[in-house]
Amino acid sequence: MCLAVPGRVIEIAEQDGTRMAVVDFGGVVKDVCLEYLPDLEVGEYAIVHVGFALQRLDEDSARKTLELFAELGLLQEEFGDPWEAAAGETTPWEAER
Repeated sequence: MCLAVPGRVIEIAEQDGTRMAVVDFGGVVKDVCLEYLPDLEVGEYAIVHVGFALQRLDEDSARKTLELFAELGLLQEEFGDPWEAAAGETTPWEAER
């Protein structure tokens, strides 16, 4: 499954002519392209899908969505367990494939 997940922008920089951000998804940090939201600023939230920030989101909605995703295990499914990945272990859904 591929979700659109809310995340908080913690850093913005230009990379090879493209506006990029470091985004925190409830503890998981990823690089995200900001070309669709060029005025997004550090501290703001956005819905991110396949590495692109698509829509600005208010903090309350973002937090509620992240909490719900965490309760349902969707963040784990989407991002995996970084400790398992670092150790080279497979996750239950990878073993099913």
